[in-house]
Amino acid sequence: MSSQSRDGEYTGRFIRRFGYGAARGSSTRGASRAMTEMVECLRSGIDVAFTIDGPRGPTFVAKPGAVTLARHTGQAILPFHIAARRRAELSSWDRLQIPLPFTRAAVFVAEPIYVSPDATKDEIALKQSKLQSSLDQLRTDAEKWLAR
Repeated sequence: MSSQSRDGEYTGRFIRRFGYGAARGSSTRGASRAMTEMVECLRSGIDVAFTIDGPRGPTFVAKPGAVTLARHTGQAILPFHIAARRRAELSSWDRLQIPLPFTRAAVFVAEPIYVSPDATKDEIALKQSKLQSSLDQLRTDAEKWLAR
């Protein structure tokens, strides 16, 4: 999922060059249409992804989109974090990082999180909390790797 902003357009163009699609929307604009498109992709066997902290943050705080999508599709959430040793970092709210050519990078992946289609509000809140703690741990692991 890529936001409907100008930055989102750049991101969408970039990932399309590598053969991926881009559902345009975010938690603040076009969310329903983008989520519907992502549901259709998952039902067709196409994996989907989006940044978890939304278009306005706060940084590193997971929005409910992933849990909602998992609940409606039965697909797992696979939390991951990517760290690059050499990177350019923008001064935007999310401190977007762009890996520099030929840098070493690592991908950190947590256990899948499944959400039942008939999950109660309490179960959904628990899954959201589990997602957040998984992402926090992955970021901590990445920071340790970068410090080596």
